[in-house]
Amino acid sequence: MMYLLTTKKTWLLVLFFFTTTFIQAQTVQWASSVLGVSSERRELNPESKSPEPHQFRAKQALGIPNKLPALGSSKCAWSPAQSKNATPEWIKVGFANPMQISQVAIAENHNPGAITHIYVYDEAGREHLLYRNTNVAPLTVSGRIFHFFVKKTAYKVKSVKVTLNTARVPGYNQIDAIAISDSNDPVQAKINLAKKLNVKSKPLNLGTNINSRYDEISPVVAPDGSAIYFTRAKHPQNIGKEHKQDVWYANLRPDNNFDLAKNMGPPINTEHHNSSFSIAPDGNTMLLNNVYRPDGKLVKGLSITRRGADGNWTRPEKVIINGYKNLNKYSEFCLSPNGKVLLMTIQQTDTRGGKDIYVSFLNSDGKTWSKPRNLGSRVNTAESETSPFLAADGVTLYYSTSGFSGFGSNDIFVTRRLDDSWSNWSTPKNLGPEINTSKWDAYFSIPAKADFAYYITYHRSIAGSGDIFRVSLSESNKPKPVALVKGRVFNAKTKQPISASIEYEILSTGKNVGRGRSNPKTGEYKVVLPLEQKYALLAEAKGFLSVDTTIDLKGITKYTEIVADLYLVPIESGGLVRLNNIFFSRGSARLLPESYPELNRLAKAMKENPTMRIRLEGHTEIFGNKKFLMNLSKQRVKSVQKYLSEKGINDRRVKLKGFGYKRPLSRKKDEKSRALNRRVEVRILSK
Repeated sequence: MMYLLTTKKTWLLVLFFFTTTFIQAQTVQWASSVLGVSSERRELNPESKSPEPHQFRAKQALGIPNKLPALGSSKCAWSPAQSKNATPEWIKVGFANPMQISQVAIAENHNPGAITHIYVYDEAGREHLLYRNTNVAPLTVSGRIFHFFVKKTAYKVKSVKVTLNTARVPGYNQIDAIAISDSNDPVQAKINLAKKLNVKSKPLNLGTNINSRYDEISPVVAPDGSAIYFTRAKHPQNIGKEHKQDVWYANLRPDNNFDLAKNMGPPINTEHHNSSFSIAPDGNTMLLNNVYRPDGKLVKGLSITRRGADGNWTRPEKVIINGYKNLNKYSEFCLSPNGKVLLMTIQQTDTRGGKDIYVSFLNSDGKTWSKPRNLGSRVNTAESETSPFLAADGVTLYYSTSGFSGFGSNDIFVTRRLDDSWSNWSTPKNLGPEINTSKWDAYFSIPAKADFAYYITYHRSIAGSGDIFRVSLSESNKPKPVALVKGRVFNAKTKQPISASIEYEILSTGKNVGRGRSNPKTGEYKVVLPLEQKYALLAEAKGFLSVDTTIDLKGITKYTEIVADLYLVPIESGGLVRLNNIFFSRGSARLLPESYPELNRLAKAMKENPTMRIRLEGHTEIFGNKKFLMNLSKQRVKSVQKYLSEKGINDRRVKLKGFGYKRPLSRKKDEKSRALNRRVEVRILSK
């Protein structure tokens, strides 16, 4: 005999029934603690050879049902150790708030009919036999909620014990949940549904340009919606043997349909299993499953590929995740739109089921990732979670699991991050029958514009295999709106496109909140920015000084697209750079803190180029006292020189020149034009 002291959040459900004369409240209480159990089923992990610590355990019978109203076996239900035991099996559970009852409800999700006795216990611990069944036999249904009704008890019930005769109902018997109620209205298992999707259109199969009679899975839509990447299994045009899988892609046409999908070929696809995950907003970075070894073999882990100078994808490189270990055969990954957060489904020693969702953060070196951290029990279950997708807002998470009540097999759920701890999430909600079916549904993906959602299902597919579907969502069901900022990166002198890293910061704090890359061949870049902030956006490349661009998204509440080309000035004599994000107190030479990030980058560039000499040139508006304006321009560049000196730049490398009002960019009187004239520029004197 084994006793557990597991407790779980109290579940109370109050249902109201209205008549013309009175209101009657039904209180339903689900079990909150395990007081004892005869045995628990234990399955060994095939990798570690150790028992799985949570699956089929007695604590899985706590709280609301995790399987019903769907039926079938679930690792989120209690199951005795043996499928056929001559000795009675039993479980005893407690309730947080003792109450008089008229009903005991037992959710038997798999192999029902083995219940022989139901005992209840009052506040003094006295045992009362409510139900005895001497005619135990297999039922014709595969699952049920067994309701036993009694005249309302004179005593308050604080615990219930259920006894099973598993020898008479062969196969593993499972109990999903146990409830008590003060009403004769049958307790029901309900799906926790998200707000009705109100889809603008019915789910649309993407057709034979994308789908085939083989499995199409793991669709990854480019954030701007211009292309789709997906994994295709067992296709005769795959590079590997017929049972392997490859990455394919297709571009979106102006009519919102996709071109005929093409195999991506080497080096992405090999003779082994290949699959893609996230595509960065810039469209130039992609995550790939497994680590590509030099000998051509693949091992567990994650790789990254980027577009090279010829515009083609480079050989995948290993992504280093500190403390990474996966005790499961499978894994999935998702890169956040800002490139700083990595979600993954793996199995480690603290996993609650087959695979849990973990989070890892980009380290300060910009290359390696922190040790994965479990998202917690609000998100993860004793079943396997799969296909996490973090929307462009960085808050809304979609994933697939069979660990919560749904419509059949795996369903797609949505949860939202409530703070920056990444462990505090809203209760996951089922996306509902507009998306989820009785089949396996997963891999939900939404581009930044959120005009369509893509996912895979085996329901109504071309040949019974996994197909990719698309559905148009209403405004009320989209993630938080964002801005898609796009453009090209140019050499300011030659006007030729160049390869650069893209960085963006919160202007008021200087905090770096995202990164990307430009296409080495075309210079094109794209980044996704949350709204209601003002950003400094810039490109960086070795041998160049960056020019910041301000992106002001305050007051914007709807999805928007902004075109902003970025220019890099070669570090060579005569080069001129305007410091766009240098701010002073009005009429003063006092630098404001918002100026520090851009000045820090200038100091860094001068340290990386120790022989570079510059001249700081100050300019003011043209309206006002001329003598004051001339002096102000000199004082301001002197303030900038002082800041650089504090960062280790010798004053002898920094010359000063105040032009005051003499070199205006505009002679207009409006505030925007006057602000354009107030500036500090950097002129490179020598490299």
